[in-house]
Amino acid sequence: MSNQENAPKKKMSRRKFLLATGGVIGGGLVVGFASLTPQHKATQKLVGDKTPLLSSWIKITEDNKVQVIVPHIEMGQGSHTSLPMMAADEMDADWDLVSMEQAPAHAAFANEPLGEGFILGGTDVPDVFAPIINKAFFQIAKGMELQITGGSTAVRFTGQYGMRVAGAAAREMLIKAASETWDIPEAELTAEKSFVLHKASGKRASFGELARKAATYTPNPTPTLKTKDQFTIMGTSKKRFDIPGKVNGTAVYGIDAEVEGMMYGAIRHVPVFDCAITEVDSSAASNMPGVTNIVRLDNAVVVVADKYWRAKKALDTINITHSDSANCSLSSDDLYKQFAEAIETGDPELDVDEGDAAAVLSSSSDVISADYRVPYLAHATMEPMNCTVRIQDGKVDIWTGTQTPITVKSIAAKITGIDIENITYHPCMLGGGFGRRVHQTSDYVAPAVKVAMEVGAPVKLIYSREEDMQQDAYRPALLSRFKAVVADNGAIDAWHNLYTDKNEPAEAPIIPYAANNNYTGVVRSTGHVPFGPWRSVDHSQHAFFIESFVDELADKANIDPYEFRMSKLKDKPRHAAVLKKAAEMAGWQSAAPEGRYRGIALHESFGSIVAEVAEISITDGSIKVHKVSCAVDCGFPVNPDSATAQVESGVIYGLSAALFGEITIENGRVVQENFPDYDVVRLAETPDIQVEFIDSGKEIGGLGEPATPPIAPAVMNAVFAATGKRIRSLPLINHSLV
Repeated sequence: MSNQENAPKKKMSRRKFLLATGGVIGGGLVVGFASLTPQHKATQKLVGDKTPLLSSWIKITEDNKVQVIVPHIEMGQGSHTSLPMMAADEMDADWDLVSMEQAPAHAAFANEPLGEGFILGGTDVPDVFAPIINKAFFQIAKGMELQITGGSTAVRFTGQYGMRVAGAAAREMLIKAASETWDIPEAELTAEKSFVLHKASGKRASFGELARKAATYTPNPTPTLKTKDQFTIMGTSKKRFDIPGKVNGTAVYGIDAEVEGMMYGAIRHVPVFDCAITEVDSSAASNMPGVTNIVRLDNAVVVVADKYWRAKKALDTINITHSDSANCSLSSDDLYKQFAEAIETGDPELDVDEGDAAAVLSSSSDVISADYRVPYLAHATMEPMNCTVRIQDGKVDIWTGTQTPITVKSIAAKITGIDIENITYHPCMLGGGFGRRVHQTSDYVAPAVKVAMEVGAPVKLIYSREEDMQQDAYRPALLSRFKAVVADNGAIDAWHNLYTDKNEPAEAPIIPYAANNNYTGVVRSTGHVPFGPWRSVDHSQHAFFIESFVDELADKANIDPYEFRMSKLKDKPRHAAVLKKAAEMAGWQSAAPEGRYRGIALHESFGSIVAEVAEISITDGSIKVHKVSCAVDCGFPVNPDSATAQVESGVIYGLSAALFGEITIENGRVVQENFPDYDVVRLAETPDIQVEFIDSGKEIGGLGEPATPPIAPAVMNAVFAATGKRIRSLPLINHSLV
């Protein structure tokens, strides 16, 4: 057996980053992190101030304050606080001395843990391979411009695989510095509240005092992480760093950007997505007050003026003629017919093929079948898309809310031909993201750059609400066809599911329930409507499909929906525990209050398992969702108060879509324009949301998205309990409940 085979195996989370020998920059201290030399050098250059830097993500100032540099953008998810908590806890830092700093958009902060998390998850690898793997993943992350906020990855990947390791390594380096300074064995030293202590002698030194010496060491790539019972910061509810600025108005969003000499741009695209402009009549607009430029792009026109309102009013007078295409006559009904035909005739790609579901179905005289469908959905962020660009002296400055800062710079570099090192992204808060600001189509950054080039002055491009809603990148409309056979004993004898289109994650359509024969597959049938990742991506569609149809099977078997699910989770103890907890929270085994009805649903996504029970009433055909009982197994909530807020947010966002959300297509274009025809749940309509976490001790899961998928089926199953009507298409507002 080779030495490599004898090498101890550790979770990837134990060695995610190699920590580098530090140095001194600008009179301050640097203790390097991430041993890859190019990254380290770039990081030093970027943070070349007098503040001692303990890692790419951790600085220690000489007055003993810890600054944690967070590579993720804050869009309400709380990672600007949760990630520093994870690093500070492993350091044994005093939380009162910890602050957060937004990382610049730069390849030096390419998110290696994100790539590792997605690709390897919790895979065990020998430590001996750590340097090779770390280097490989950093190159992958840098090449893919992975400085992404999304996919519920901040805490579960960057935090777990990066911040904790960085903090633990820093603590070891600080203790070693004290050991050499005092000539005392490291084993006799401890760290506590941002000090290193030798309790026997009473010696103590602050992290700030030790940081310079600590910078001379090569960091341990596999530091010892704390066990959960040793946490002093993680698992406690800390006040979020981002909240005060949002309350007192000092937080800067993209739309707040102000640049000297700035002009304003209003944009209108060709309404049919795949068509191009053939003619523009701007005769009236060109002479309107304040208008300086009318810029024609391939599929849009931008009016530039000294005020946004003047630009928009001028834009309203412009007539745009566009090319024709087969999609110019398409409607939502046409697309659903296309989906149905694809299911009938398409060649499926298999997700699951266990047993012989087709044989069971063909031999049964009691097949349960149903078609479910969901519409396109817009993101409808409160802050419409906007981007401010200044091009001056061979340099580009960009202000916008984005989930992918490095990609923004790359877009500008490609358009302008200016080296990416001369392009600066100024981080801004996001007035809602939900996947809209991932820049797969770069639809609001690229036009802003092009217009700024054309105008020769700084330009703030702003989408109107109507333009934002009609030119989004949408959650796809889908059709899902189910067939099943339930045995006399209540077992699922056959489960057969064919659905249209597939994006991510791949596991979204996979059921957790035991089925004797399981066939699940997809047929490709996409339309011309652009796709964009929407909060929880494919999970939001498939949770509605699966959990509604499972309810149908329970009804067919005449078994309580909760008991029916539980009986099929014997090999899924985490799922069963979550479902049981939600049922207990809702009082499922007791009768609902008079006039109220309950529905239950369960779904796993992004490493977390969530069960929800919705309690509703229906009066004169109108639904009221009174209460949502939500049980969550995310492994371990790092900041419980912030985690609860994430779950509540996910429920409300999913409830808005379930009740009201629908983007329809007529003549190839989006019909809806604004919130009056794309409603959302208002404050007075928000149910009482109760959240409880199950501390399973498993890997930390995501929280930004997992609470969204179960709410639609939970509510629709409650509607069935109340009315006997099975809702198989969303939104609910399209169905009569009288």
